Amino acid sequence: MKIERRNNIGRLLVVEFKENETRFFDEIMKVFLKYPDFQKCEIEYAPAISFPDLKILPDQRKVYCGKREVFLTTKEFNLLCYFAANEGRVLTYEQIYQKIWGNYVQDIENNTIGSHVCKLREKLYKACPDRQFEIRCVREVGYCFEAK
Repeated sequence: MKIERRNNIGRLLVVEFKENETRFFDEIMKVFLKYPDFQKCEIEYAPAISFPDLKILPDQRKVYCGKREVFLTTKEFNLLCYFAANEGRVLTYEQIYQKIWGNYVQDIENNTIGSHVCKLREKLYKACPDRQFEIRCVREVGYCFEAK
């Protein structure tokens, strides 16, 4: 009696190349692409966001202020990334609330955002008292991240 296996488990190949190894990668991909069932998945890496005294690593969800790692909640981290990506721009309460919380409720957003920004500032400023950046409140409008 012959048993036929139909539940083949696919095989997964994870390969990481250095930036200077593109030629080698391209050669390997030419071989794989000859097979119609080959599926390629690539991870897109977000570049680090850097300012004097501040480094944000979005892919690792890590923040360094000076040389110290700062541990942030999810909302605090998302706020900092949004502020830093829009450095020098005044972001309104509505823009911030929609980006970080996904909706807009006019009656509560100012207090919610203010509370999270207060905790974010406290953590960052404690880790790096002589920092070269600031999260500035623009009264009745929103916040602005500025590098000095």
